[in-house]
Amino acid sequence: MNLKQKLLVASLVLGFSQAAVAADPIKIGVSGPFTGGSAPMGVSMRDGVKLAVAEINAKGGVLGRSLLLIERDDEAKNERGVQIAQELINKEKVAATVGYINTGVALASQRFYQEAKIPVMNNVATGSIVTKQFADQPENYIFRNAANDTIQSGMIVHEAIDNRKFKKVAILADSTNYGQLGREDLEKALEKKGIKPVVVEKYNIKDVDMTAQLLKAKQAGAEVVLTYGIGPELAQIANGMEKLGWKVPLIGSWTLAMGNFIDNAGKNGNGTRMPQTFIQDASTPKRKAFIDAYVAAYKPSGGRMPSAVSAAQGYDSIYLLAAAFKQAGGTDGPKVRAALENLTDKVEGAVTTYNKPFSKTNHEAITAELTVFGEVKDGKVVLAK
Repeated sequence: MNLKQKLLVASLVLGFSQAAVAADPIKIGVSGPFTGGSAPMGVSMRDGVKLAVAEINAKGGVLGRSLLLIERDDEAKNERGVQIAQELINKEKVAATVGYINTGVALASQRFYQEAKIPVMNNVATGSIVTKQFADQPENYIFRNAANDTIQSGMIVHEAIDNRKFKKVAILADSTNYGQLGREDLEKALEKKGIKPVVVEKYNIKDVDMTAQLLKAKQAGAEVVLTYGIGPELAQIANGMEKLGWKVPLIGSWTLAMGNFIDNAGKNGNGTRMPQTFIQDASTPKRKAFIDAYVAAYKPSGGRMPSAVSAAQGYDSIYLLAAAFKQAGGTDGPKVRAALENLTDKVEGAVTTYNKPFSKTNHEAITAELTVFGEVKDGKVVLAK
């Protein structure tokens, strides 16, 4: 083989190598609880994420590269979330991660992404502090496309105090970071209205009897019960009211829309209200397409998504990241962060069409204007009237 032939072979080998590199998939981590009490949220989120990836890959991927999901079950445990974050960063070399259902897991885990300069898109966790954890640093890699607890607590209090004119309010919140931070947000929102709750009670995950807490609320003359919790224990509040023969309105955070609340509470859940970014209603062509695709792919019982909000926000989180990868021209963390902070193209999602959803100082894609009240009615969530 002469020198000219050797150079030709070498150039071909180099070309093939470069093509292989260009064709390498873009890895995206997916972290959430796919087992346990928070699983309806985690699985719905993951399924929404998978739908978006399938759609994008069917159209050629992003920058000629397919998207590859690396899924991990964090079991709603802080320590497990930390392990997963380190694995996804150091072993899997993900370009970004989506997920986090539980505020505590997010706060414990996302510091590793911040240090590695890898974007995180929180698509379900709502603790107000989540996107502000590193806001004092020059670059913040933590983003969110879910309605934070400041938005939700303000809406809950406005509904109870301004719209329905209640004066005596009880708060029941679970003992998780999510529950207690949400409870603090509720108390702050009530204080702005000049209202002090007549009872503030806490309960633990896996508690099956809320009688003691509800009796205190009833004896204090509470006219409404406000809740902040993440699991099926919420149904025990509605069922406990029925046992006591005490029926007052139940208004709480978005998790009251979960299938395990609706199913376990049964008729006792009717009338319960909660903030929602997405209700399983084909109110727009995009929402109809998303709902139809989800139901066809996953065949949920009775055609009802276990957690419609989680599914829709999971779906949208991938489209937001894909737009950032495209704008950044690759997966370099700082460039993707900068692209997210100044997205030039609109991104059509299931929740909304996002138009410059983030900025350097605001990493929250969801506003109060995008959030509505849902109401449990005969086994499903409908738009409250």
